[in-house]
Amino acid sequence: MKLSEIKKGTLFTLKPIEYPKESQVYIRGDYDRSEKKYGCGKFSDISSSRMLKGSTEVYTDFIF
Repeated sequence: MKLSEIKKGTLFTLKPIEYPKESQVYIRGDYDRSEKKYGCGKFSDISSSRMLKGSTEVYTDFIF
């Protein structure tokens, strides 16, 4: 599914991993209108964040 289709606060991975490590799980944040991207932070590291396009393919079907 696309990043723009999931709700804020949803956990996701960027690769289809059934049992991801904490460092491979991201949390979807707010949409930044100036960059036209979504802010996403790592679950295990609060200070680590990325800006991803809404069309980025993400995976939410995993066991964590």
